[in-house]
Amino acid sequence: MVAPPPPVHIGIGGWDYDPWRQTFYPPGLPKAKQLHFASRQVNAIEINATFYKLQRPDLFARWAAEVPEDFIFAVKGSRFCTNRRVLAEGGDAVAGFCRQGFTRLGPKLGPILWQFAETKRFDPDDVAAFLALLPREQDGLPLRHAIEAQHESFRDPRFAELAGDAQVAICLVDGSGEPGPDQQTASFVYARLKNSRSEEPTGYPQAELDVSAKRVNEWTAGPSPREPFLFFIGGAKERNPAAAQALLARLGRSR
Repeated sequence: MVAPPPPVHIGIGGWDYDPWRQTFYPPGLPKAKQLHFASRQVNAIEINATFYKLQRPDLFARWAAEVPEDFIFAVKGSRFCTNRRVLAEGGDAVAGFCRQGFTRLGPKLGPILWQFAETKRFDPDDVAAFLALLPREQDGLPLRHAIEAQHESFRDPRFAELAGDAQVAICLVDGSGEPGPDQQTASFVYARLKNSRSEEPTGYPQAELDVSAKRVNEWTAGPSPREPFLFFIGGAKERNPAAAQALLARLGRSR
């Protein structure tokens, strides 16, 4: 019997962005209802607030209660863990981050994204030590991790080897309208699309959205399908909800 393809998670970064009140949210929608509305237009959101400070456990529980059953939250790792000269010295920060209570999201918890600083160069020993700090479970829930490495030195093939050994995904970032080169290091794919343009009503030209849809279908097909998490982040941020909705439509999904 052939197993069904893995679920596809397409969404945006955060849900509180004032320009969305003109381009995405219905007129007059209270801020307290924004997550409820957004979670019924896309099926995943990357929580960015956790990059700046720890959040309360009851907040995670409340967010989980506001969204549909099949909704997924990704969580962005703290800058105090990753904005370091020596990543290996972040053990206490990583442990504290993972204890903050995001496990209250329950089955709606997706991967944790760890974004390295743009100036952080690849040091194989330091990166290996950081990967060893990432817990595989917390409060009985399995954890999945992705790394967004921004410095060009991470093109070193040893980085992919280390990530593969740790079963950590290498975050794909778009350059010219589609996710970048795919390095298969985990059972899931994590992509951040940052190239939306304000002159495009859907953020990206139709042809580029078609290419992204094709990539998503390729990830979920074949003998070793992978679960995609794709977020429209940055760029012309006011267009990102429309971009996520347009990509979902191309994949035959309403959300």
